[in-house]
Amino acid sequence: MTIEFNDIGVTLQALHSAMPIWRGTVAAQQYRKLCERVHNQGGRLMALWGSDERMRGGHFALHVALAAQPGLYALQLNLPDGHLSFPDISDLFPAANRMQRAVHDLLGIQAAGAIDSRKWLRHGAWREGCYPLRKDFDGQHLSPAEPDAYPFVLVEGDGVHEIPVGPVHAGTIEPGHFRFSIIGERVLRLEQRFGYKHKGIEKRFESLTPLEGAALAGRLSGDSTVANSWAYAMALESLVGFTPPSRALWLRALFLELERIHNHLGDLGYLGNDVALAFGFAQFWRLKEDMLRLHQDMFGHRYLMDKIVPGGVACNIGSNRARRLAQQLATLKDEVHILKNIYDEHAGVQDRFLTTGRVKPALAAKLGLTGLPGRASGQAWDLRAQYPCAPYDQLDVHMATHRNGDVAARVTVRFEEVFESIRLIGLILDRMPPGEVCANLPPIPDNAFAIGWVEGWRGEILIALHTGSGNTLHRVHPHDPSWQNWPVLEHAIIGNIVPDFPLINKSFNLSYAGQDL
Repeated sequence: MTIEFNDIGVTLQALHSAMPIWRGTVAAQQYRKLCERVHNQGGRLMALWGSDERMRGGHFALHVALAAQPGLYALQLNLPDGHLSFPDISDLFPAANRMQRAVHDLLGIQAAGAIDSRKWLRHGAWREGCYPLRKDFDGQHLSPAEPDAYPFVLVEGDGVHEIPVGPVHAGTIEPGHFRFSIIGERVLRLEQRFGYKHKGIEKRFESLTPLEGAALAGRLSGDSTVANSWAYAMALESLVGFTPPSRALWLRALFLELERIHNHLGDLGYLGNDVALAFGFAQFWRLKEDMLRLHQDMFGHRYLMDKIVPGGVACNIGSNRARRLAQQLATLKDEVHILKNIYDEHAGVQDRFLTTGRVKPALAAKLGLTGLPGRASGQAWDLRAQYPCAPYDQLDVHMATHRNGDVAARVTVRFEEVFESIRLIGLILDRMPPGEVCANLPPIPDNAFAIGWVEGWRGEILIALHTGSGNTLHRVHPHDPSWQNWPVLEHAIIGNIVPDFPLINKSFNLSYAGQDL
């Protein structure tokens, strides 16, 4: 099956995948025009990354994944010999800004004409002209660090002050720098800087076999291990045209919904804590701990790490444990209902939640806000509902959406998604077919490409997988929805007071590590 853009001269071929994904090679002018077409039709930028094809007889290449009405368009733009630039698309998709800057830092290819060309990941770690994702990069001989003087945007005027926060924080959280420009306590501007967690994971994939890469994928971000593992397994299985046993797919959905529940429970507790409702924090974290202990007891790991593997899953569930899980979830549902009533009726909580950190639907659409915060700002997008792969195609997912776009709306979406995940797990346990839960994959083809695309609890997880020759990985690009959503947080805080930033930040709860590989 193909999709043709005759006026642009581009044909996209369908990939063998559980998701609707098309791929094609484009020239620079075609690339820009197709991005404009997707933008004008309400589509979104999903991911942008680069690769070094010189050792395979090519040059550098840019890859872009665009979410459009039919599905996902995966475009490859091959740069001619000696050319190290590609057309800028940050005017169409603002989220492209940081992705394009990261591509330059890692590969040395840049967006021509981009307004913002500042370094993003290069915190003085590599000397000028040294790019770690090039194939000739030698990680054993690191260069002396460069001086690092990041040019933050300066806001000036009478009464304007700056508050720098981080990258090391008072709490035990991951590093990130937040620079506030304020008048009194009111925030005029927030500018973020990340990259402090850069671990070289994308480079590490290149030294692994495709099957070995599955374990690394599960460790990209500890709170999204299930979603990342499924996306990686989906990509690998797509490469060989393999469909896992039916029971394994149902178990994958079970694990994904369990991951969604325990993360939402933890966030609801933290949100209570941020408005001085210590009772809410204690109760939700008690419930989260009960779920994590149940995971350990039933499946062997608190966070379900390594339970999804290429070919299926690594564990099963019997009838007795299924009944036990159903009973605990029924109790959880009752307790969460009680806590929701307390949050909804607590005047102090609602005073802090309502209108705080609002992202209106129009701004959310313009900036490409996705996942849970997107659904709280009128962006009705959830892969489980729009493009349901098995078994979601048999479950009729009820998407939680609201339009207020404030902390209160993001809290409400979390509550509704907890209840929906409990309902889905009940259906999964009732309908799960018998049979095997894992099978061996056929040999992995050389020089092949596939994408895994999964709706994690934060939003869409994408993993692009390029194989090399002789059972190797040429390039793996994992993409976390936090890439799109961190820049929107800079807008959500404008006009609010500084003490509300921890609350707004937690209502998004974006990943540092997941988008800093």
